[in-house]
Amino acid sequence: MNAKRRDRSGIGWGVLAWVVGIGMFFPVLWMVITAFKQEGDAYTDPPRVVFTPTLDQFSAVLNSGIGTTLLNSAFATIVSAILVLALGIPAAFALSLRPIRRTRDALMFFIGTKMLPIVAAIVPLYVIVGDIGLLDNIWALVILYTGMNLPIAVWMMRSFFLEVPGELLEAAGMDGAGTITSMREVILPLVSPGIAATALICVIFSWNEFFFAVNLTAVQAQTIPVYLVGFITGEGLYWARLSAAAVLTALPVVLAGWLAQNKLVRGLSFGAIK
Repeated sequence: MNAKRRDRSGIGWGVLAWVVGIGMFFPVLWMVITAFKQEGDAYTDPPRVVFTPTLDQFSAVLNSGIGTTLLNSAFATIVSAILVLALGIPAAFALSLRPIRRTRDALMFFIGTKMLPIVAAIVPLYVIVGDIGLLDNIWALVILYTGMNLPIAVWMMRSFFLEVPGELLEAAGMDGAGTITSMREVILPLVSPGIAATALICVIFSWNEFFFAVNLTAVQAQTIPVYLVGFITGEGLYWARLSAAAVLTALPVVLAGWLAQNKLVRGLSFGAIK
């Protein structure tokens, strides 16, 4: 009897999980479906499920200048992610396997920078960026995205480094390997899944960032989130075209996550089981 109850309970929880998962995914599915509609079909009430699919909205979006904003977002995202890894890996290594006296203070300083609301810092940031001539310049976003993601990256990568046995460093030192060689040849291959997971999270945060982009860019350095707002006009929302643009916007991150899914799963579960 108990086994039957457990089986029924397991089936019930499984069904509930499927219902919740489908419910959470449904808005994304509906966005993809709407992207293949004409504007007239996208505005029907009740929503029209049966319609003639078309690529007109994708064609219109691609001809409206989305390529420049995609390149701006890709440049700011990729360069900032590289800088975050270049700065965060040594910092995480030092704070985990080569700790100092005030390691906890350094960690609290890193995470404390995330406690300040972004809106409270936008005015001084705007003044500083304007004074150094980087308004509507993609390098301003690169710098800000690097600073925005670096604290999270350090904390994440430090947790991965802590899972590496200290004996490995001692053995490498006995073989004559220096700190840089030990980190490159011994440590980094072990924590590469965690680094990949950290990099992907930084990419997602930078790609979706809106507040800095909308306040510090105008035309030349406009990014994808700001571009999408342009579909909200005084005449109303262009639902089908906005959905097509949103699909094209989400596609690069989805592909990146799919290509890195093995390392992402290993990285997010790194050290969870001992």
